[in-house]
Amino acid sequence: MEPMDLLQRVLDGMFPKVLNLRLIEASTDRVSAEMDVTPEVCTTGSVLHGGAIMTLADFLGASATFLNLPKNANTTTLESKTNFIGAARVGETVVATCEPVHKGGRTQVWRTTIMQADGKPVAIVTQTQMVLE
Repeated sequence: MEPMDLLQRVLDGMFPKVLNLRLIEASTDRVSAEMDVTPEVCTTGSVLHGGAIMTLADFLGASATFLNLPKNANTTTLESKTNFIGAARVGETVVATCEPVHKGGRTQVWRTTIMQADGKPVAIVTQTQMVLE
């Protein structure tokens, strides 16, 4: 099964689907998705909620790790650090791109950059995933 099809099947059965994520790209070195900023995923002032940002990044980091796992292995998030840089508001679309920092046998570290459609940064998330064999 192709990586995009595999990740779409995983997404369809998990919590992040409530964000209405749309996968753009999926490979062993890069996973990206976009998400419309709607009132349901915002905090006061119609600004994208930090929890939605972190859910988006966590899904992408776990997905990228999943695509790099050995047969019969699984993954779980060990640590996630988010730097909030700018706001995304209702009506905008954010694009998230996840790329590897370290792809080891026991842990993998991924950096997800979330940007507004015009290229302005919203957040950078660095996450460590444990490989469970």
